[in-house]
Amino acid sequence: MNLARKLPIGIQSFDKLRRDHCLYIDKTAFVWQLVQVSSPYFLSRPRRFGKSLFLSTLAAYFRGQKELFKDLYLEKNEEEQAAQENRTPWQAYPVLYLDFNTGQYELSGALDETLSYFLDTEEPKYNLQKNSLSHAKRFTSLIQAAYQQTGKQVVILVDEYDKPLLQTMGVNEALNEHYRNTLKAFYSVIKTCDEYIRFAFLTGVTKFSKISIFSDLNNLRDISLEKQYAGICGVTQTELEMNFQPDIQVLADEQNLTYQEALAALKQWYDGYLFHPAGEGMYNPFSLLNAFVKKEISGYWFGTGTPTFLVNFLKEAHYYIPNLDGKVELDEEGLQTYRAVAQDAVPILFQAGYLTIKTYIPEARMYRLGFPNNEVRYGFLKNLLPAYSGLPFVETGKSVWHFVEDIRAGNVEGVMERLKAIISGIAYDTFTEENLKLREQNYQTAVYLVFTLMGQFVQTEVHCSTGRADCIVQTATSVYIFEFKLSGNGTAEEALNQIKENRYAEQYKADGKKVVLIGSSFDEGVRTIEQWKIEVFEN
Repeated sequence: MNLARKLPIGIQSFDKLRRDHCLYIDKTAFVWQLVQVSSPYFLSRPRRFGKSLFLSTLAAYFRGQKELFKDLYLEKNEEEQAAQENRTPWQAYPVLYLDFNTGQYELSGALDETLSYFLDTEEPKYNLQKNSLSHAKRFTSLIQAAYQQTGKQVVILVDEYDKPLLQTMGVNEALNEHYRNTLKAFYSVIKTCDEYIRFAFLTGVTKFSKISIFSDLNNLRDISLEKQYAGICGVTQTELEMNFQPDIQVLADEQNLTYQEALAALKQWYDGYLFHPAGEGMYNPFSLLNAFVKKEISGYWFGTGTPTFLVNFLKEAHYYIPNLDGKVELDEEGLQTYRAVAQDAVPILFQAGYLTIKTYIPEARMYRLGFPNNEVRYGFLKNLLPAYSGLPFVETGKSVWHFVEDIRAGNVEGVMERLKAIISGIAYDTFTEENLKLREQNYQTAVYLVFTLMGQFVQTEVHCSTGRADCIVQTATSVYIFEFKLSGNGTAEEALNQIKENRYAEQYKADGKKVVLIGSSFDEGVRTIEQWKIEVFEN
């Protein structure tokens, strides 16, 4: 099936998207709702989630570019309200658009270069001469001049305000501190110049809130977790099925799936983001568009950036990694506050899109978080495996696939030998005998990561509570039940007996599959798997 549709993959300009007649999911109802009030707004969303396109849409509205909004929600509302208020519709305001997407902020001077370029470009438009004042003072003069010379209040739009901070975090703390101080002074201008500002909107991944950046800009309204704006970026289930039906069918045909199977696969891989407990689940737009253009379901969003500093934060904090898959708990304040220290890595995992809201407990005002979908789950855990084993990152995918091949072939000995090799590579230098629990946790984490990553290819469950088997792997013909004993807590024989005594295999009797029981023990002396015993379950 051939389909000639212009999908806006990589397009962040509303002007370009509309003039090139690309497919557009109408988000202008959110624009209309926002512009009714002149408050300065802040929106946090993960990268590649449509923030830049939405900001560009705001810019087009405030520049009075009526032609770009033909047949969209905002067109009719602007005309009708202007008539009611007896004003001219599509009034143009001076728009100051500051984009932090470009720039290598690991380099000293990069932030100054970006701010200088912005000011040097805008000042001549309002007959201002370049001077040696601070960026904040120049910004103040620019806003005042734009207001005085046009007679219109100014619109300020800032895209990815936090990119300089994210690129230097955990890499160069001195430069990161310099950036925080510079940006704090710069953004404080938005409050001090409030009388000259019609509208202000800042976007970013994280909210460096009370600790520094926005402490002076305390009139900023954060709409990131407001129910009415939960769908401002991303794609809802309804939007997906209404706008992309032909593309879903093409994907289905290419992958030899039915339409419903393709829809289910897209949901499993790219849906699941929640920005309010009562909001709709949102699909990652970047991944959806890539899947449709390339006609293949794969990990597109995660491949655009590696959260190295987050991996390091989790490792330094000895965070229990299995909890990331739906067992992270944070109160409301914890979810919205970010501090750049290892002990507080979870809020930024949420804000950056690696975790999302799974459930909300109203009486406790508590959120439970987890991975939004398979793309993020497998992408993030793949990045974690090298940190908890001696496996290089480039070898991770191949290594996991070899596990899958062994399982499918019924080669349990091969699986255990591979697992032994991975665990042998875990570094122990920082752990003393008193830290035995943390050493055990690293064992558990390595096993958890391997088996969970195998779940991309075979049905895998990993349990970490007592009374249930540690790992269960199913293939088309067999079920493998694993139990591990750590650090003198039991032998391989005892692990095998636990599987039998607790009747873990009973639920699989009716499936007609071969059921294999594997008991294993760790040797703390040699710091790896000591022995294992394998037994076929007899009905």
